[in-house]
Amino acid sequence: MSILSLDKVKLQASAKDKFEAIRIAGQLLVDAGHVGEEYIDKMIEREQLLSTYMGGGLAIPHGTNEARKLIRSTGLSIVQFADGIDFGEGEKAYILVGIASASDDHLEMLTNVATVCADDDNLDRLIKASTAEEIISIFDGEVDG
Repeated sequence: MSILSLDKVKLQASAKDKFEAIRIAGQLLVDAGHVGEEYIDKMIEREQLLSTYMGGGLAIPHGTNEARKLIRSTGLSIVQFADGIDFGEGEKAYILVGIASASDDHLEMLTNVATVCADDDNLDRLIKASTAEEIISIFDGEVDG
């Protein structure tokens, strides 16, 4: 199973707040079979402990350490919010990358996603992308492997 695939990319999503946005990213991981439903609650719990907003319009929600047992396989979901989601203190996320890592490569995945999105051109392309294929092509080679 691919870490990132078309069924785990959602374009032009909308949510009332960051918790609903995180639920959307988490549900994509559930629907793809990477995690159990309870993992979404652990993503919310993680966000309440420490914001997963990374800056530059990017948030990388993921579960708490205890949530590892709920992960069946490693996967990524990507949700694009055209209007942005308020992550507090005036910070808006336009791209949410949900992460479920079944092994100790959790930090490596976070780093790879952050590296792709640290490039302003890549982040701008992700925010403006009109197809899931376009979004996957930006990440291809960096996170799938």
